[in-house]
Amino acid sequence: MSLTNCRFYEEKYPEVDSFVMVNVKQIAEMGAYVKLLEYDNIDGMILLSELSRRRIRSIQKLIRIGRNEVVVVLRVDKEKGYIDLSKRRVSPEDVVKCEERYNKSKLVHSIMRHVAEKTKTPIEELYQNIGWPLNRNFGHAYDAFKLSITNPDVWNDVTFTNQIIKDELQSYISKKLTPAPTKVRADVEVTCFGYDGIDAVKDALRAAEEKNTPDTQIKVKLVSPPLYVLTCQTLDKALGIKLLEEAIQSIETKIKAASGGLVVKMAPKAVTEHDDAKLQELMDKRERENMEVSGDESQSESDEGVPE
Repeated sequence: MSLTNCRFYEEKYPEVDSFVMVNVKQIAEMGAYVKLLEYDNIDGMILLSELSRRRIRSIQKLIRIGRNEVVVVLRVDKEKGYIDLSKRRVSPEDVVKCEERYNKSKLVHSIMRHVAEKTKTPIEELYQNIGWPLNRNFGHAYDAFKLSITNPDVWNDVTFTNQIIKDELQSYISKKLTPAPTKVRADVEVTCFGYDGIDAVKDALRAAEEKNTPDTQIKVKLVSPPLYVLTCQTLDKALGIKLLEEAIQSIETKIKAASGGLVVKMAPKAVTEHDDAKLQELMDKRERENMEVSGDESQSESDEGVPE
C-alpha cells in the first residue's frame, strides 16, 4: 500500500454513465488520452467522435493538454483496463455537480494524505476504515467531516486503529474546515447641528453597541465627521447584516430624537480585505488632510464664505 496515493472512492473503477473529473495528458488522432483524477490516475480515453456535438475543426480548441475536464463514462473494461469517455454528452448542469463532488473529494483526500504522512499509515487503510464508511453513511466524507466539528457522534461507527490517528484527524479537520468569520460593514453619516450636537451624535452611536454579545460585537469607527463605519464579525453573514440593520435603526431613532439625521452611505454587506484596504486608504487620506490644516495659513478658496 502507498503511503499517500489512493483512489477517492471505494470502487476501483467508475460506473458506466457516471461523471468523472479527468486531466488531459495527450492528444492523438484517435482522441485524447486522460487520467481519471478521482481513481488514482488510471488511464482513460475520450474518442474523437465524443469530443463535441459539432463538427471538429480543431481539437486544440476543444481540449487542451494539462486541463481538467468533466466527462461521462461510456464503457469500462476492467480486465484490459480500458475506459472510454465522452465530453460531448456532458451538460453544464453535469459539470457543476461533478465539480462540486470533485472539490469535496479533493479536500477529503488532502486531509487523509496529511493524516497518512503524520501517522505513517497507508492512505488506503485510512480510507477503508474512515473515508469510505463515511461516504456510505453520510453521502460524502466531506459532509461528515464538517459535521464532526460540532457533533463528535459522527465517529461512533468509525474504526480507528489507534488514538493518534483519531486525534490527528480531528485536529486537522478543525483547522481546515472550521468556517472563517465574515466581516459585515455599513457606512453611515450621522449629523446633529443643535447646541449639544456632538454629545447627541456620541449617544446615538453608542446605541449601536447596546445589543453586543460575546459572540457578536458591533464596532463603530470614525472616518471623518460626519462619516462613520459600523462593522461586525460573524459566522452567519445574514445574521451580521440583520444586526447592523438593527443597529442603524437604533442610531437613527436616537439621533432623530435629538433633531439630528442619519444617511446610509453603504447598506450593510459582507466585505473583503480589498474593501478594508480601500477604507483604510480613505481614513489615512482624511487624517493627512486634517494634519495639513494650519491656523496661520492663508485662506483657501474652499474656505471662502465660511463664518469665523
